[in-house]
Amino acid sequence: MTIEELCQIIKDRKKNMPKDSYVASLFRDGKDRIIQKVGEEATEVVIAAKNKRKERIISEVADLVFHVLIMLSMFDISFNEVLKELEKRRKTGS
Repeated sequence: MTIEELCQIIKDRKKNMPKDSYVASLFRDGKDRIIQKVGEEATEVVIAAKNKRKERIISEVADLVFHVLIMLSMFDISFNEVLKELEKRRKTGS
């Protein structure tokens, strides 16, 4: 699965709000819940890294990326906008 495919799935869930969708449930719960999930997942990444468990790090980073993409969608920010910012920083040496 690509980031673009995942972003499209998230966008679809946001638009159609299926009852049995975890993503749609987060959008229904609102921005505070989505932001909370990003914070929780970031903390879990740090703990996994501190414990030096590769499989756990991969799993937790996947959760973090997923929830960050949901948060970006909530604010109508595309992942490409993030990539453009990174490219801009690379060009300026930031």
